[in-house]
Amino acid sequence: MLKAIIVGASGYAGAKLAYYLHKHPHIELIALTVSENSQDGGKLISDYDLHPQLKGVVDLPLIATADYSAYINDVDIVFLATEHAVSHNIAPYFLEYGCTVFDLSGAFRVNSATFYTDYYGFTHQHPKWLGKAVYGLAEWNGEQIKSAQLIAVPGCYPTASQLPLKPLIKEELLDSSQWPVINAISGVSGAGRKPSHNNIFCEVSLHAYGLFTHRHQPEIATHLGQEVIFTPHLGSFKQGIHATITCRVKEGVTSQDILTALNKYYQNKPLIRVYQKDWPALKSVIGLPYCDIGFVLKDRHLILISVEDNLLKGAAAQAVQCMNIRYGFDETTSLL
Repeated sequence: MLKAIIVGASGYAGAKLAYYLHKHPHIELIALTVSENSQDGGKLISDYDLHPQLKGVVDLPLIATADYSAYINDVDIVFLATEHAVSHNIAPYFLEYGCTVFDLSGAFRVNSATFYTDYYGFTHQHPKWLGKAVYGLAEWNGEQIKSAQLIAVPGCYPTASQLPLKPLIKEELLDSSQWPVINAISGVSGAGRKPSHNNIFCEVSLHAYGLFTHRHQPEIATHLGQEVIFTPHLGSFKQGIHATITCRVKEGVTSQDILTALNKYYQNKPLIRVYQKDWPALKSVIGLPYCDIGFVLKDRHLILISVEDNLLKGAAAQAVQCMNIRYGFDETTSLL
């Protein structure tokens, strides 16, 4: 039995992690922690004002601490459901003690120090671990994940954006001179639990943000090997991401070519569902760990539709999927 802790467990993704890990047959969840100044410290994660859906399922306390010495010699796996600055600072501590770390933040997603200077506004202090980090896009980096100590779980937007495009780029079906245009809409939960005027549900109106400046754009472009135009939107719904991706295919590419490429890479991937005659909607994936993909081709103009639950395939479920791959468990253990 492997022993795991979740750091930052009171957030939406942290609660989903707690649920999956608690029912995992090979994992003992030994601690849920929050920051030492958190108002959630001392509460049960299943308390009414936190995540009451976990009542009777996961009734563990949230431990407010910045000192992990009491756990470090007894833990195998650490999940960091924390902001990038926190992950950046504490991941090396666990790694030096031999733990396997699954980081849900952006702190180690791109193996370039200048990326963090340019897009995150800080100087990365851990080049050794940055160089060793494996990007946890599970369907594409499984072999690297199997031997990794630090897995950087992709963001929710990058997951929904990359999964439809990667097979087509790999098979050289796209006209690379026209950048794919990704318009993606996220539910309010993507902004996290900390309240602000911008994410109070009654104040949210569908709007775009971060035009040409969002830090997920270079993450997507780096791992696709293709420049893209990425425009995120905040929608007035709770969970999910709906991405509409417009691109141009090469002369002579047919709908069958697109379908063949998607099936080539995903027909044996249990958490990717490819639509052949229709395209998916958010209701297909909310509460489930899938990414669903559909498409329509007219002349050389291709529209891809990708949907996922931003807290699951876009965060917690993909982290657990990576853990399953890393330790040789069935890929969907505790997820389905």
